[in-house]
Amino acid sequence: MGTVARPQVARYLFGMNLHTARPDKYKRYRERKKAAGLKQVRVWALDPDAPGFRERLMADQVRIRDSESERATVAFIEAMLMQDLSEEDDATEAY
Repeated sequence: MGTVARPQVARYLFGMNLHTARPDKYKRYRERKKAAGLKQVRVWALDPDAPGFRERLMADQVRIRDSESERATVAFIEAMLMQDLSEEDDATEAY
């Protein structure tokens, strides 16, 4: 009869205290970024794979498209754009 291989056990686990704090490499990373003048920001975004996402998106688009305030906002932006473009044309003609 052949010999049966004994499973290998990681011996270093027996001498380690698993409850001691481990060095946090992410803490050092955050500290470096903060020292560079950056700030960590967490952003929650809509999940396009969530149930009902597409239906809600379509309903919101229709509501926005049909709103009077949206039409007024678009008209204002278009008027400012046309004014900006006409001023730009006047400035290029001066050269």
